Amino acid sequence: MRAAVLTESHTFEIADVPDPSPRPDELVLRVNACGICGSDLKMHTMLPAGVVLGHEFCGEVVAVGADGREKWREGRQAAALPLTACGTCRWCLADEPAHCARVDLLGVGASPGAFAEYVRVAADRTVALNPAVGRFGALVEPLAVGLHTVAMGYIRAGDNALVIGGGNIGLAVTVWARRLGAREVVVSDPIAARRAIAGTFGATGAHDPTTDEPPRNFDVVFECVGSTGMVQAAIDAAATRGRVVIAGLCIAPDTVVPVTALLKEVEVRFAVYYRGSEFAAAAALLESGGIDADAFVTGQVGLDGVSGAFERLLTSTGDRKILVTPHG
Repeated sequence: MRAAVLTESHTFEIADVPDPSPRPDELVLRVNACGICGSDLKMHTMLPAGVVLGHEFCGEVVAVGADGREKWREGRQAAALPLTACGTCRWCLADEPAHCARVDLLGVGASPGAFAEYVRVAADRTVALNPAVGRFGALVEPLAVGLHTVAMGYIRAGDNALVIGGGNIGLAVTVWARRLGAREVVVSDPIAARRAIAGTFGATGAHDPTTDEPPRNFDVVFECVGSTGMVQAAIDAAATRGRVVIAGLCIAPDTVVPVTALLKEVEVRFAVYYRGSEFAAAAALLESGGIDADAFVTGQVGLDGVSGAFERLLTSTGDRKILVTPHG
């Protein structure tokens, strides 16, 4: 099969790689679409040549392992958690396989991801999709991240929430914060286009950090940028006994002034991945038509367009999600 493979120069080249085949508890999906994630943009310069990225994907089941025959048949549309895990440890039994000691994360440097024509996934970590969802099934994964982030903030009806960062995860957080009862959801982002679109995803207000007064006194603050200084900014924006959830992927050392959080008794938590039930809930939201999926997506490329799409996303201020469609 064809795949967009990371090169020594941290670009992507199209290469022929072995077709995946399922083990007894696995499926193989023919990839319909795979989203380019902000974490891909940050990590691709640090990963070795030969890696196949891509962890936000959907596709058609084309091969079923022996243990999956009762539930799965070829031709079903599906999205899968981009990981495999042991299935028996306390984390797996608690529906949090990302914390399993034996977890294998697909498309982030370990097992191959879905910037390829086919991808191998765990049958028990896969959810069926209505075919009408189409390529937007690739949004299940980022929507699940957004739901988990909001759940980690213990959002309550009537809360006022601030979302720092109006990128894809920030917008997914905005969707869920409103759906789970937040009275006010303000999205803070220096890019005007992101502030302008935030209302489409449920935001009640927008904040420009370059010109507006610093935000203050929010019950819950979600940090979805992943740059230095953002943890402190989130703490500063929280109310007394407010909650702060850090979802942004920051790969550089950072500092905070602990006394700020101490005096307000702020609770600071970090959020990564999601539970299987949250992934299923994200799929159900897409199937219900409860969000404008098309508003998330601003571009589509084939495998040979992956390098260009990375360059575009790293320099553009107006793009949101670009989908890779390996089969055109």
